[in-house]
Amino acid sequence: MRAGRGRGFTLIELLVVMVILGITLGLVSLNALPGQQQFLREDAQRVALLLQLARDEAIVRNRQIAFEAGTDGYRFLIRNDKQWDLVVQDDLLREREFKHAPVTLMLDPPPSVPSANLRIVFGREPVDKPFVLTLSGGDASVAIRADGIGHFTVD
Repeated sequence: MRAGRGRGFTLIELLVVMVILGITLGLVSLNALPGQQQFLREDAQRVALLLQLARDEAIVRNRQIAFEAGTDGYRFLIRNDKQWDLVVQDDLLREREFKHAPVTLMLDPPPSVPSANLRIVFGREPVDKPFVLTLSGGDASVAIRADGIGHFTVD
């Protein structure tokens, strides 16, 4: 009588399973680590919501509100009489930093008065000029599109 084969897995079967598990874990860990594109997208979504809020506040308060941004962060300013003052009593429109600075900002159409910091001014009117604000960092970029009537989308 022949002895039956031993029960269990062969070394080849175990190695195949280990390779499959290794590849799967590698793919999961690559997707779990956020990249520059994801950080820019989160910043852009936050900025888009705050731009919409600033636009609405300018209409409600009947005062101009400006979004001003540099490579490290951004802030909101409100027009009082003859000068721009930093918004300090509003927790939502407070000064903030980008999650992973430096960020390059580009406005289309470009501002009429070039300056060190990019500035977008929202007036009292419910209709503004459409614009595209592009945030770039490294090899990633994200665009915020404003249609001029209060809708801001992130592409």
